[in-house]
Amino acid sequence: MTDFKESGFMYAVGVMVIAVVMGQSIFFLVKAYKRGIELGMSKSSLKETMVSSALFTVAPALAIVATILALSGSLGLVLPWIRLSVIGNISQETAAASAALDTVGGSISQEVTDPNQFTLITWVMTLGSILPLIILPLFLKKMQKGINKAVKKSTKDNSKLVDSLAAAAFIGLISAFIARAIDGKGTAGNNPYYGKTFGDGAGIMSVTTLVVAVAVMLILSKIAEKHHIKWLETFAMPISMFAAMGVAILMAQVLPADIAYLEWRG
Repeated sequence: MTDFKESGFMYAVGVMVIAVVMGQSIFFLVKAYKRGIELGMSKSSLKETMVSSALFTVAPALAIVATILALSGSLGLVLPWIRLSVIGNISQETAAASAALDTVGGSISQEVTDPNQFTLITWVMTLGSILPLIILPLFLKKMQKGINKAVKKSTKDNSKLVDSLAAAAFIGLISAFIARAIDGKGTAGNNPYYGKTFGDGAGIMSVTTLVVAVAVMLILSKIAEKHHIKWLETFAMPISMFAAMGVAILMAQVLPADIAYLEWRG
């Protein structure tokens, strides 16, 4: 029996979504190119800009591929492919899927086999991405004015405080994932490959992948800074993600299941 998560209907929806996204990209690319010619820009300059822009998207694309692979075990390939081809990132999609599954007693570390749970996850992931598209055009200017007003009252160096607020928000988001990897409580499940009962709680696997990802990221960032390798700065994050995934796969294949899947908060 065909898995409903990767049925012909799901692939047809995915192809239609990708066709719309590609169509929009080509449309605006052609319009921008023609407008550049009208403004007197040389064709060689426009082509160089197009090539550099295309190369710049490689690193984010690798991070997206890593996210799709990370979610595919639970949600299949098609839904993460559709979601991340439109809008979204690993923090939003994983958090949305986990929150939806938590309400029905499921876990993102296990394959979703219930169509109702799959539908719930799809709605939560989609609506979670739609909300910013509504908030930003309607309330962004008011939010910026409020933040700038608060900054002006609190300090003379406005730019540094704004940067600090943005950095604090990002660090808070990352800290939530780090805390979950170290001490997060999961939902017990069953691993069909090893016959081992485990969940998505903190344990050997989560901490190891966290440490590897952070270590690789720091090493690559240091190398890029020391040797002035600009392209490595862009690729550091996707490389660290793939490195952590590779270590996780290696652990699952080499170590005994009792060690690889040992959890203290399962």
